[in-house]
Amino acid sequence: MALAAVRDLRVARAPATPDDLDALETDVLAGFVLARAAAGLSDGTISSDVMHLEQARTWFGRPLWDMEPADADAYFGKVLRDTARGTRLSRAQAIRTFFLFLELRHKVEIHQMTGRVVECPIDEMNRPRGHQQAKIRIPPTADQVGRLFAGWREELATCRKFAPAARNYTACRLMADVGLRVNEACKLDLPDIKWELGRFGKLHVRLGKGARGSGPRERMVPLINNAGGTLRWFVEDVWGQFGDDHTRPGVPLLLSERKNVDGSAARVGDETIRAALARAAVAHLPDWPDIVTPHVLRHFCASQLYASGMDLVAIQEVLGHAWIATTMRYVHVTGTHIEDAWIAGQQRAATRLEGLRR
Repeated sequence: MALAAVRDLRVARAPATPDDLDALETDVLAGFVLARAAAGLSDGTISSDVMHLEQARTWFGRPLWDMEPADADAYFGKVLRDTARGTRLSRAQAIRTFFLFLELRHKVEIHQMTGRVVECPIDEMNRPRGHQQAKIRIPPTADQVGRLFAGWREELATCRKFAPAARNYTACRLMADVGLRVNEACKLDLPDIKWELGRFGKLHVRLGKGARGSGPRERMVPLINNAGGTLRWFVEDVWGQFGDDHTRPGVPLLLSERKNVDGSAARVGDETIRAALARAAVAHLPDWPDIVTPHVLRHFCASQLYASGMDLVAIQEVLGHAWIATTMRYVHVTGTHIEDAWIAGQQRAATRLEGLRR
């Protein structure tokens, strides 16, 4: 019995030329940038990923889809061995994301042109390991923070520049009371105070920190913990001393002593707030061994809200975290909280056992 001739129905393609491969590589990278922009990532994050890919491509000398695990071993094990941990992690993540894009969008095309099956060269054996566990930021106690702000408040009566000092005090109170980040506080505009919303009023944080470079994440923060009283005092008694027009579009809430070219007050910088908080802590909290930073005040806020009975989901919304696991790292129990919870649990168990005996 003779063998039948089988016709190959695939379209015959001429071997890809170097120009064809260059054009494909350019189109693929442009498509990667557009896809990441469509996913909502910020321009800075996309530019950072492209920079990492270009540096890896420069070292490799060929299109990245040709990279194999042995090449990644050499790159991360020799070339980047002494670089900062964050650089190694960021570059590895950029390469993994790029190869995921290749597999989803261009796997067939690359195979047809080059005969290469796209496969990420970074696997569980050579993947740079993650960050070390972050240092635990144990915040001061409620009594200590109370002494800090009480001493700072008394200092306002005799300070040489009342308005800037009151501004710094107000910014730090917002961090301790409602957990604002320092850059979020500095970017607030005067109209971002929504006095009429909710039971206490709210702050419209328009430029909150995004998750994994996804761009600003908005949220509404209720003015709990008397944050509304602090803001009302600042707006009514202090804000006007900076000499700006409250009707001006985009007028900042926290003004600087410096002026813009048009004569309006500039926006205060976060370093000014950080420095003021550090000075106040040295003066009014001398027994605290570490530097009190705005981030420490966010940890304090989370811990106090949790101790007062607020659930983790609500605290997550106040702080603006994308993941509740992040919020859990901000909550620090103090004193005998754990011991009290254990005793309460034992008492509940004993009560249930007593009921069964009856």
